[in-house]
Amino acid sequence: MFMKVCAATLSAVAMAFVGAHAQGRAAVESGKASLKSAERLDVIRRAEVWQPLDVASVDMKAGPAKGAFAPGETVTCDYVKEQFTGATPKFGCVIGKDDRVKVRYGVDNGEVYAGVATTRLLWALGFGADPLYPVHVVCRGCPKQVHGDAATGAGETRFDVAAIERKMPGVDIESDQGPGWAWPELAYLGTANSATQRMHRDALTLLAVFLQHSDNKFNQQRLICLGEHAAKHELATCAEPFMMIHDVGQTFGRANLFNRSSVGSVNLEMWAHTPLWKDPKRCIGNLATAQTGTLSDPQISEAGRKFLADLLTQLSDAQLLDLFTVARFADKPVHGGTGRTTVDAWVSAFKHKRDEITGVTCPS
Repeated sequence: MFMKVCAATLSAVAMAFVGAHAQGRAAVESGKASLKSAERLDVIRRAEVWQPLDVASVDMKAGPAKGAFAPGETVTCDYVKEQFTGATPKFGCVIGKDDRVKVRYGVDNGEVYAGVATTRLLWALGFGADPLYPVHVVCRGCPKQVHGDAATGAGETRFDVAAIERKMPGVDIESDQGPGWAWPELAYLGTANSATQRMHRDALTLLAVFLQHSDNKFNQQRLICLGEHAAKHELATCAEPFMMIHDVGQTFGRANLFNRSSVGSVNLEMWAHTPLWKDPKRCIGNLATAQTGTLSDPQISEAGRKFLADLLTQLSDAQLLDLFTVARFADKPVHGGTGRTTVDAWVSAFKHKRDEITGVTCPS
């Protein structure tokens, strides 16, 4: 149901996506374990995309505990010159000894807000995410071109609206195509015998539609071996391969061809008024094609729809309020104006879109 593509052509389709949409991905580092295509395919066939979690007890404000920062905490760090892909403001910084982090910043940068909310939602539902923590940052030694909100003296720059990224624990599994995966490759999951894997992959795909995950190119996903101490030389036989979304800044808006942040990142009007289904009778999700994307208008199975619906309905109103509050959605300026949206409006839109999922039955 996920994709009506025969196995023989699926590999060609996936590899075409890899070649066409992996621009800007990091080259495989010298000495880093790199799997052959056949080895990588075997890992993907065995991979999971979901882990059990008690959704109703999740603390949306605190977020994932490991490596956490409290909401609104002020973090002081030392600037590190580092190149990142993408056009939105970010920089590298070191906290203490050997703790290098990526800092996203900017009051008008939708990815600061969307990244916090989306990674927190993915985590709360049991899917993988590299969590973002909403903080204030004081950067020591930041260059002039990294524009903060205030200079605090002694070579320090303050960023009032910022988010620090932590990696989900695990070792990246790379191949000669580079890191990451394309969405058509999810069709490999469970090809041997696991209907459960296929149910989970459809639930993740529908969640991408729900979020209007626009920038879904190859290198926006991670294929990892779970556990912080997995041996790199044994990744081909990884016991717990896991596929996750890595970069989710273009969400809570409307997916669009050029991944325009003004449309695709924390735009309540666009998100609330974009139907979840392109064809509800056949359960074709409504996700517009992005120029860099590898996912659009997917067909969802009934098992995947019901699984995601059951997860989403476990979230309480209080958790949803906490989700949009901790992500500071009410603080983001509305594009083209000086107004703000309200947390209540975002919760209402979320519940309406959830109803779009629970209110249909997909063909079996």
